[in-house]
Amino acid sequence: MQDILKQITLPEWFGVLFSVIQVLLARKNNVNNYLFGIAGILLTLYVMLTSKLYAEFTLNLYYLIMSIYGWLYWKFGKQKSEMEISVTTTTEKWITGGIVLGTFILFWSFLTHFTDSDVPVWDSLVSAFAWAGMWLMARRKIENWVILNVSNIISIPLMIHKELYLYAVLTSFLFLVAISGYMEWQKIIKSKANAEY
Repeated sequence: MQDILKQITLPEWFGVLFSVIQVLLARKNNVNNYLFGIAGILLTLYVMLTSKLYAEFTLNLYYLIMSIYGWLYWKFGKQKSEMEISVTTTTEKWITGGIVLGTFILFWSFLTHFTDSDVPVWDSLVSAFAWAGMWLMARRKIENWVILNVSNIISIPLMIHKELYLYAVLTSFLFLVAISGYMEWQKIIKSKANAEY
């Protein structure tokens, strides 16, 4: 265990810490989750690049962009007031499926032909589901938690394989928080519906 802890770098420690704070704030429906997310993402970019997880690196670039977009959308949305949590529409479900399929094919092709990745399928799957989940999160859709958890389930063994144990622990934590986040957001939706009656 001491050997594992010695291998963990400062960017990993702080990247994980900021990510934990971000997801706990997101679970509580706090718009400031994105500010901690951005700090964690910047550190994670460095870690993923040095670990040759190129799709994860690209995913974190996307997270960075979507975090800025999500913060602005949550804050202002179309009505210039904070957007509320909602259920994904049929059109958004098709878009989500397209994001998963399209990003998987794109990443798998790129990683297979242009990088030295030893895990192109795993890395691509994690990224594909995470891209879709983050898009739903930015739009404040409750289903984001489900899609992100598909990514988390695939990511845990990938992080262990890459000896990024702290990120494996973080991903396990994110899996649990996503379950409770879904339940928390469900309560918010139900209480809003009850208040409208």
